[in-house]
Amino acid sequence: MANKLATVTLEDARRVIAAGEKRAREINQPMNIAVVDHGGNLVSHIRMDGAWIGSVSISINKAYTARAFNISTEELGKFSQPGQQFFGIHATNDGRVVIFAGGIPLKRDGEVVGAVGVSGGTADQDRTVAEAAAAAF
Repeated sequence: MANKLATVTLEDARRVIAAGEKRAREINQPMNIAVVDHGGNLVSHIRMDGAWIGSVSISINKAYTARAFNISTEELGKFSQPGQQFFGIHATNDGRVVIFAGGIPLKRDGEVVGAVGVSGGTADQDRTVAEAAAAAF
């Protein structure tokens, strides 16, 4: 069994997803919510009733991106604009890199051990749900 301090457990993922789902209901926006572990591997995912099916892979890839680069997808997006140091990064990693709001690293004792990714609404809605989910970690 993995060291609980070094990764995100299924128990952690369930707690993170529950908090995200609660926030999504509060703002009346069905979402896809994904949690990955320290290796960027999917631990758990939900698609709320009515959430876009096209956002399933986006939520998973937002979580992957946040873990792969240890930075929020929104922040990575700021560095990925034309003329910026990471311009074109979204075309790497077999197209899995997402550069808009909704992916947030999960930290334990200051170390990134996983990430959450949310997709299904506007960038602001994705961000607010992801922030609520990450806060539960």
